[in-house]
Amino acid sequence: MKKRNVLNSPRLLALKRRKRRTVLSKILLLLVVLLAILGSLAYIFRIPSLNIKSVEIDGTRVIDADTIRANIEKEIAGNYLWILPKTNIFLYPKSKIKEELSKSFKRLKNIDVSTLNNTVLKVTVFEREAKYLWCETEEKCYFMDGDGFIFDEAPYFSGEVYFRFYGSSNGDFVKLFPFKKIIEDMGLKPIGLSILENSNVEMFLSGKSKPKIIFNATSDFQKIAENLQAALATEPLRSDFKNKYSSLLYLDLRYGNKVYFKFK
Repeated sequence: MKKRNVLNSPRLLALKRRKRRTVLSKILLLLVVLLAILGSLAYIFRIPSLNIKSVEIDGTRVIDADTIRANIEKEIAGNYLWILPKTNIFLYPKSKIKEELSKSFKRLKNIDVSTLNNTVLKVTVFEREAKYLWCETEEKCYFMDGDGFIFDEAPYFSGEVYFRFYGSSNGDFVKLFPFKKIIEDMGLKPIGLSILENSNVEMFLSGKSKPKIIFNATSDFQKIAENLQAALATEPLRSDFKNKYSSLLYLDLRYGNKVYFKFK
């Protein structure tokens, strides 16, 4: 009984109340300090001279600059934690901007983001150059750059405007570029190629009958090109190739040093 009376004594109760008030005061003070810090940060980060007012786009050739600008302005709109502006030059989402632009515009190869005079966001883009076409069908094709990267859908082109690749989009087209160059250096005009089963490839040449060179993608390109060049310099193919090219069907380079050919 005496112990309970001691615990509930007026002096002890007063001490408990004082301690509780001290804890609450410290919590309140901490909250005030935090709010003051956040308020100061919000004020500092909203200073006009430290915030992006405009977006400058440089380097576009095909893509509309205003479309890119709209995407960027969407990324820098709003605030972090409801108070810190995304337009602040120290806080703007640089990585997110580059990531979203890469997703939205496959034609973009490189993107550089920087600030000018603290108030201008400058975005310099480098577009992929369309060098080839990759075609699902004769009518539906996509642009391909010099690295073998497939990006935008291409309009319909008649004739031989772009060299065309046919086959799976997962095909390793890049490794076939050197052979195309070798054939061109021989004075022939390749206009497209198709990757078939078992690594067999048909390269189409310009001409009325669309003759093709058949080879295997695993071959030594320099070696089979030398075999072809030797065959084209040897009769009867030499004369037939010169006089009957319009009726040539194929040149087959898949069988060692031999070159098989057929005319209509």
